[in-house]
Amino acid sequence: MASWQAMRDSDPGLPPLPPVEQVRPGLWSIPVPIPNNPLRYVLVYLFETPRGAYLVDAGWNTDEAFDTLVGGIGSAGYEITDIRGVVVTHIHPDHYGLAGRVREASGAWIGLHPADAALIEERYDEPSELLERVAAMLRRDGAPDDEIAELRDASMPLRSWVWAVAPDILVNDGDKADVPGWDITAIWTPGHSPGHICLYEAGNRLMLSGDHVLPRITPNISFHPQAGADPLGDFLASLDKVACYDADEVLPAHEYRFADLRGRVGELRNHHNERFGEAIDAIRSGKDTTWLIASAMTWSRPWEQIRGWMRRAATGETLAHLIYLKNQGVLEEKEGQPSRWVISDASVRA
Repeated sequence: MASWQAMRDSDPGLPPLPPVEQVRPGLWSIPVPIPNNPLRYVLVYLFETPRGAYLVDAGWNTDEAFDTLVGGIGSAGYEITDIRGVVVTHIHPDHYGLAGRVREASGAWIGLHPADAALIEERYDEPSELLERVAAMLRRDGAPDDEIAELRDASMPLRSWVWAVAPDILVNDGDKADVPGWDITAIWTPGHSPGHICLYEAGNRLMLSGDHVLPRITPNISFHPQAGADPLGDFLASLDKVACYDADEVLPAHEYRFADLRGRVGELRNHHNERFGEAIDAIRSGKDTTWLIASAMTWSRPWEQIRGWMRRAATGETLAHLIYLKNQGVLEEKEGQPSRWVISDASVRA
């Protein structure tokens, strides 16, 4: 999902979903609702081919989302049984959750990057060990003992909105999607998830960006037990990767289409530079655990009003920034329970 911190601009008076649109001849945008979320919808893209239709992402596994997706497929002139493949940009529920249901209804293949495919069982089928790893991380972060159980279990309700299935096809960096008549290349862009992919359609110079690059909000880049060693470092490197492509338009998974991919990449880099500054200022003010540093950073509302999954996401986002700064030699992490963050001597001398 996109960044909770970036949802600060969400409007409580939400308008209806945008319409199903034909983006280019043979390419459709289908908004699929997300339950109880200010993002409101995920944009599923449908490619027409002589063999049938192919989807990029699917939506949450709810009856409303499935019915809306089927209706959108109908607006493009197809039935759910005409779907031949679903390329999933990453395994978060609003992208991957409905893919299994689509496969059951149509026989379509599901494509996913192997780095995300490797996480499915632990995340969705057997999460008990993962939850204990989350609790251990929270203790290391300095979370209060009386909040750890609530924070550990905060994401459990999301599992009911996912049809957990293994992919039929592993989509690696540089692979060409088997979508007849379209020149689609997968670009591995880890950060928001370890196996996140964007898709570049060369014939129309389009970048289907998933959650990697969004027009207004910033994707959530959190450290957690399934995030990899340096998710923010991965994300920033992946920004440079997509900026190398000539794209006339970006088709994101949320909000709206936009131009100027390189300009937006620059804005995202500036955003994270500002967050680095906030983290360093918090440490200089005497905050030395991840939890305390997170409490001093800017969020959509005062820290005291943030609870549950939102508080866990904020802590994970803060930790991702701290780890990146450690890897750059700016910070040091002092081992302990909790660990403590200090500005490195080398950084001070420089």
